[in-house]
Amino acid sequence: MKKKPEITKKTKRNIVDNFCELYMEKPIEKISIQEITNKAGYNRSTFYQYFSDIYELLTYVEDELLGYIKKGLENEQSYAKEAVNNALSCLDEEKYMLSFQALLGDYGSVRFLDRLKKEVFQDRLKLDYSKNDLLKPYLIEFQIATSFSLFRLWIQRNKDLSSGEFSQLVDTLYRTGASLYFEK
Repeated sequence: MKKKPEITKKTKRNIVDNFCELYMEKPIEKISIQEITNKAGYNRSTFYQYFSDIYELLTYVEDELLGYIKKGLENEQSYAKEAVNNALSCLDEEKYMLSFQALLGDYGSVRFLDRLKKEVFQDRLKLDYSKNDLLKPYLIEFQIATSFSLFRLWIQRNKDLSSGEFSQLVDTLYRTGASLYFEK
């Protein structure tokens, strides 16, 4: 008897979400398939219907999130900080928040951040650095790393600013720096 597609989709999502919850608590090397399936309420064979191992599951989570971000930015014509801010807005959707928290959490994947930079942002950061091409990679790294570091902090602080306030803060920091917020 063939399972209904909505059940299959729900089962896979449940495995992914439970993996992400565990990945936020400990490194991937310390997570077992048995632990994921116990937490999700399935047996090990259910896991193997969807993934061959934990690393395939990790790649799936990364690919799913990168695909979502790319789709959200597909029609955007913005560059530089706008591209980063638009991606951050995409990531504010609750469905993908758990994946994002896990991938950029304390035990998360450096590989994911590298993929995010290469696959999503490098082509969009078309700023005029012609005055000093030598510095271009550093400037691009600064923009991407700073934005995602701030976003990660915002998530860790349970979104203590609204999305609009957070975007405004990031924009202000890019335009004027942090000195505006210090007492003189």
